[in-house]
Amino acid sequence: MTTEMICAGFGGQGVLTIGRFLAQAGMKEGKNVSWLPSYGPEMRGGTANVSTVISDGPIASPIVSYPDVLVALNQPSLDKFGPMVRKGGVIIYNTNMCPRGCNRDDVQLIPVPMNDIANEIGSSIVLNMLAIGIIIGKTGLVKYETIEDELKSFLQEKNPDLLDKNLQAIKKGIEIGKQYTSVK
Repeated sequence: MTTEMICAGFGGQGVLTIGRFLAQAGMKEGKNVSWLPSYGPEMRGGTANVSTVISDGPIASPIVSYPDVLVALNQPSLDKFGPMVRKGGVIIYNTNMCPRGCNRDDVQLIPVPMNDIANEIGSSIVLNMLAIGIIIGKTGLVKYETIEDELKSFLQEKNPDLLDKNLQAIKKGIEIGKQYTSVK
């Protein structure tokens, strides 16, 4: 099984981190992975996206032209990448930053007020971990425990105070993603 994904948003929203953590978790679970970031020179505040592929078999190319899953954290990203998602794919989008939403009826839409939920958890910067949780809950792409281990080793050095909030965000995202597993 191969899952091709694009995560996109403004620089500083953590979209590259979403792809990186999923790729690292996939690799730890013995899967083949690729992670290809793309961002403008302005990065923070500009646009950024990452193509991530996780597969049980060989990966022919890291370039994702028609993703199975799109995570769009803002309207420009949804407008740009939404039309590229494969028929039957999944579009997860942040309703707080995507006021026009998405009008496709041949994909599964998962609209989530990610900014609101991240703020309820206590930090706007856990929004990307919420997105990871939604992906895991919806697709089962990687195990929660693997992401938790990756996050613990990453944050123990960088910012241990954020660990609990990030784990809360992932768990909340998993709950949300699971709500959409039986819906087509």
